[in-house]
Amino acid sequence: MSYEEPAIHNDQESVIGTNAKDSSDAAYITIGRTRVPIEDVLTAYAGTLNPGIAAPSTHRFANPTPVGLGGFAMTTFCLSIANFQGFGIKLPNAIVPLAVFYGGLTQLLAGMWEIAVENTFGAVALSGYGSFWLSWACINIPWFGVSQAYAAVDDGPRMMQKFVGFYLLAWCIFTTGMCVCTVKSTLAFFAMFFLLSVTFLLLAIGELCPSEGATKAGGIVGIIVGVIAWYNTFAGVATKENSYITVRPIYLPGSAGFTKLKSA
Repeated sequence: MSYEEPAIHNDQESVIGTNAKDSSDAAYITIGRTRVPIEDVLTAYAGTLNPGIAAPSTHRFANPTPVGLGGFAMTTFCLSIANFQGFGIKLPNAIVPLAVFYGGLTQLLAGMWEIAVENTFGAVALSGYGSFWLSWACINIPWFGVSQAYAAVDDGPRMMQKFVGFYLLAWCIFTTGMCVCTVKSTLAFFAMFFLLSVTFLLLAIGELCPSEGATKAGGIVGIIVGVIAWYNTFAGVATKENSYITVRPIYLPGSAGFTKLKSA
């Protein structure tokens, strides 16, 4: 019996290709040296922060993405209600504990766990937004002395408002970069990052101009972002074993998943 070393492919087309010998093999694809069920790979789009086709991690870790997305979704949703001034809520201070522990600390930990499961995109995104919520909380916690420092100088409140505006604009730029990396994934995945970019932009305009209308518009879009993030969270948790309702991802044209399903 002879053993033939499997070829290592560098191009994406050959990496996701399959050497099917019978109808049963059609349900499998080969990624590098790993042969995995196509269902396991394609459904990874729904509940992970991996924007491309990738083999399941070789480590025995749970999926950390729903943990981080859950914190992101809830904190974004609640703060967006305050930005929208819904139900007469105008001060976001009550969101600070949520921003510290769920949106911040929990999401940051999830980002570090993404490194363990070999997902660079997930690590950058979750640790980034976890750090955003922690830094946003610091701005709003008197103990850090941010607002007091600005109050001690002439035109301090307006100066701080401008700083917050550029701070939000910087996060808009970061999110836009993340969004570009999702154009070959799924509709819900791309929509979450695209609308989050719009949210940051509107909130930045609201602080820099200033414009209450832009801030309220950012709150509305942010609420939608929170709902989509919850959808992606559910997609990563719901399975045929624990729920009668599961999520099948809608692939964007040009994605590897879209091409594979179209040719199947």
